[in-house]
Amino acid sequence: MDNDKQPAIRAENLSKIYGSGESRVYALRGVSLSVPRGEMVVLLGPSGSGKSTLLNILGGLDSPTEGQVYFDHEELTAFDDRHLTWFRREYVGFVFQFYNLIPSLTARENVALVTEIAQDPMTPEQALELVGLAARMDHFPAQLSGGEQQRVAIARAIAKQPRVLMCDEPTGALDSKTGIVVLEAIARVNRELGTTTMVITHNAAIADMADRVLSMADGQIQNTEVNAQPCAPADLSW
Repeated sequence: MDNDKQPAIRAENLSKIYGSGESRVYALRGVSLSVPRGEMVVLLGPSGSGKSTLLNILGGLDSPTEGQVYFDHEELTAFDDRHLTWFRREYVGFVFQFYNLIPSLTARENVALVTEIAQDPMTPEQALELVGLAARMDHFPAQLSGGEQQRVAIARAIAKQPRVLMCDEPTGALDSKTGIVVLEAIARVNRELGTTTMVITHNAAIADMADRVLSMADGQIQNTEVNAQPCAPADLSW
């Protein structure tokens, strides 16, 4: 097998149940998937389909009720809380819909919070350059647009050089023009760093930039499509 195409993440028969008895809610129902290293994967589906629950479990933020998750050859679902914390810190970058920047710190300082604790980080300047913010490093969040703040959040997530970047509705709070700039930053990280990237969205147009599209509904993956020729974010029909 081509080493680059071995799975970065593999999940087997994941279920997630909230509540008990008659009030039980199935967020995931027997989900299995394999994410090859270096791919850009889009999880597509309506609100409540299980996308965020799945991403949180794959990223070690949550645990399944049943099933196993493997990162390379390690079983994440066998880890205790301390090992899961270590896994998230060393291997996973997270980007959410809301930027969660510290208002009293500049863009550079927000990114430096991660680089100061990572084992093999790039510099804050390198990370901000990668997302096109070299000229905005010393600005505070209040001096940045929404798209710029989201790109700072991406720089912060990738500065530790994670193996996997997980993005939950990264363009959900942005207009289409700004969203495309943010998607270009995510695509550049995937392309230039080889970071396995998973993006949650309910916007079907974004699927065209993915190597692989997983369509979710009712806690299950209903369909998997492989794009032979993913398009550039600037060419998306938003």
